[in-house]
Amino acid sequence: MKLIVRYCKPYAGRMLYGFLIKIVGTFADLGLPWVLSYILDEVVPLGKIRPVIYWGAFMLFLAFAARYCNIWANRKASLVAQDVTRAVRHDLFVKTMELSGGQTDRLHIPSLVSRMTSDTYNIHQMVGMMQRLGVRAPMILLGGIVITLTMEPVLTLVLIILLPILGALIFYISKKGIPLYKRVQETMDSMVRIMRENISGIRVIKALSKTEYEKERFAGANKEMVKRELHAGHIMALSGPVMSLLLNIGLTLVVVVGAYRVNSGASEPGKIVAFLSYFTMILNAVIMINRIFVVASKATASAGRIEEVLSSPKELLPVRMQEFERQEKNVPHIEFRNVSFGYHAESGEKEKYCIQNISFSLHHGESLGVIGATGSGKTTLLNLLMRFYDVTEGQILIDGKDIREMPLTELRSRFGVVFQNDVVFADTLQENISFGRQINDDEAAVAAEYALAAGFIREKEDGFLHKAAIKGADLSGGQRQRLLVARALAGTPEILLLDDSSSALDYRTDADIRKNIREHYRDTTTVLVAQRASSVMQMTNILVLEDGGCIGYGTHEELMEQCAVYREIAELQMGDVE
Repeated sequence: MKLIVRYCKPYAGRMLYGFLIKIVGTFADLGLPWVLSYILDEVVPLGKIRPVIYWGAFMLFLAFAARYCNIWANRKASLVAQDVTRAVRHDLFVKTMELSGGQTDRLHIPSLVSRMTSDTYNIHQMVGMMQRLGVRAPMILLGGIVITLTMEPVLTLVLIILLPILGALIFYISKKGIPLYKRVQETMDSMVRIMRENISGIRVIKALSKTEYEKERFAGANKEMVKRELHAGHIMALSGPVMSLLLNIGLTLVVVVGAYRVNSGASEPGKIVAFLSYFTMILNAVIMINRIFVVASKATASAGRIEEVLSSPKELLPVRMQEFERQEKNVPHIEFRNVSFGYHAESGEKEKYCIQNISFSLHHGESLGVIGATGSGKTTLLNLLMRFYDVTEGQILIDGKDIREMPLTELRSRFGVVFQNDVVFADTLQENISFGRQINDDEAAVAAEYALAAGFIREKEDGFLHKAAIKGADLSGGQRQRLLVARALAGTPEILLLDDSSSALDYRTDADIRKNIREHYRDTTTVLVAQRASSVMQMTNILVLEDGGCIGYGTHEELMEQCAVYREIAELQMGDVE
């Protein structure tokens, strides 16, 4: 709840303005039964039509004033709710972008998506409802009681006896509802994850005829979601029938007692009619307060989930590291010093490490090929170099400085990178290459030429202005990879990271792109992760990984002599064996 209050503070003035309008409208609503009572008991007995017309016109004025003020205030409330939700969603998105790799792994991407969508929607509902009903309902409740006390104290006692019972009921049910709605949102996370997997892998699902299987899997998650929603809904809905029962019992008692009092001359008919109107208004106010508590229960659970993200501590901040002695001359551009890492490991937990004791160095303009079996830790090396995660043990240095001492913006501005599962955005090919950086059209065109992407781009009707489909669905696998390499080369990066960026390319195209990089980006230090020995054999050095450890390091020729695993890979792929 503190989160909601914090985001509402900047709009306190607008909310106060809306509350004042709502108060005026509510007073107009509360005045209508009183005026009706006065007409029936005081004006009608006079036997004159003119006073009745005047007071009737005054009732009409109050009705229009109540309607206009409520509509106006509700519009103001909607605007504030919209702005508050936009601010929450913006900060949540920014924070999500700042999360470290480890934090993203712990929170899970589907959960972050549902927090950004359904949880912010619940907050939107609460902020709007609190402004629309949060003032009106309590005012009608309290104002109605005060007015009825002045009109009919005896009948009002019936209502006052019921209110503590109703309040205790609402409190108890709301206390039960908040954890239930939190579990509902957690179940939604699982459902979003399944939806995300199916939408991303729709072609594979269809190709393997697993549509029915995935339907059943989603139906299971959907059923669990409905089950938990129904459970929470049943608990929260319990208050409605119980309140209606109690209030209708009270209304029956009011009618019976009121009729007796009119018959005995202790009260007047106009007051009884007005009292029944006020009782109905109070009944509706209590129902509205119950709705507020239902929505507040959902919003409180959602706010807690959002606050969990927003309050996540900033990891990967620049830190001062211990200085190591080194020669000032000939400092390597990139250096790994005894680096070990585990995604969920603490220092010393070697059984959890996915890479262990990796050391190598590259000078400016040199290149490193990384090769090894699936799961050997190749991509993890790149994740550590870009500081998506911090090393568990050891050091990674760039130009002799530990990367943990660098601001992330400064560190990552040095890189051009193609990830294993990189994304083509639904934008022009030009924007996909420049990607919002200070890269002009000529630089983008040159990068496309060297990545061998310019040919197929120019074949498009709009050329570089051709708008790609979502995830580049209208491009072939090879075209997507060449476009991504062009993005990495644009701006002439200091360090180029290529993670299996040629898997969809033929050998000739792959070789030509690597040749262009060697010839036109001589000062760029390159780290290339590949499955093909032919892709890495021209690199300055090659790192061979197996089960997270280094089993070979050197040139192609050296590894062919010294590393049996590399020699086997090269011979099998390049046809040097029978």
